[in-house]
Amino acid sequence: MFLLGSAYPTTKLGLNAEIPPILFGSLRMFLVFIFLLPFCKFQKINKKYILPLFVFTLSMGTAVNLFLYLSVDASNIIAPIVIIAPLSIPLAILLSSIFMDEKISKIQWLLIFSSIFGVVLIGFDPKISEEILGMILIGCMAFFYAFAQVISRYLKSLDLMFTNSVMGLVGFVTLMLGSIFYEGQTIYNLQNISLDGWLLIFHHGVLCSIMGHTMMFYLYKFYPVGRVLPFYALFPVFGIILSYVIFGEIPTLLMSLGGLVVITSVFYLQKIR
Repeated sequence: MFLLGSAYPTTKLGLNAEIPPILFGSLRMFLVFIFLLPFCKFQKINKKYILPLFVFTLSMGTAVNLFLYLSVDASNIIAPIVIIAPLSIPLAILLSSIFMDEKISKIQWLLIFSSIFGVVLIGFDPKISEEILGMILIGCMAFFYAFAQVISRYLKSLDLMFTNSVMGLVGFVTLMLGSIFYEGQTIYNLQNISLDGWLLIFHHGVLCSIMGHTMMFYLYKFYPVGRVLPFYALFPVFGIILSYVIFGEIPTLLMSLGGLVVITSVFYLQKIR
């Protein structure tokens, strides 16, 4: 969870090092593809897996990275988006009830709504008026992250390394195209990435993605989404601590209360399952 939590403040460091956000995501996915490729068990894909694999790679490889980096780029402070990101947990439980026919109890509904209440509470903070765009973007990231986790359940028979290397390749190509056509000056930007910038990209691609997310995907193959994903709720604690250490950010009272409600709600979604 420390690795996942570190992604947000280190993204801000990378953006401060003048790495464009979409290019940042593309290079992250390139490292995922390159590092996982030697470990892939290449196999003939059954036709029934093609559509889920395509949807998964676009959701996790492209959309999640796109909205993650754009949200940090649009935000002045890290705490609100780190706190809102765990909404992927109640969203995943809702989506798993639709696609996987997993039942949602009354207590789970209560906790889902309380997590939403926590986000609403954060919205009343005066400092949030300048962070609305970042919060909307991280909300989109949370949705696609949750959607990708549910879709991954349809890919249980595929090799984990193969699935995630395809995700890296699709994410790299689509985001690179986005960087070329939207951000522009891609060659210039690549040539001017500093050593610190490349180290941050390595941190995101190898440590956060491969070590962090891949281990979680491994668990998804054997346990219900609603049982594994709540542990993802613990990463905001590390994200907020690192934001304080790196940037000196101190969450306001409303942010802290809202964050406590969100994190507690999604954590107990695991306890009652």
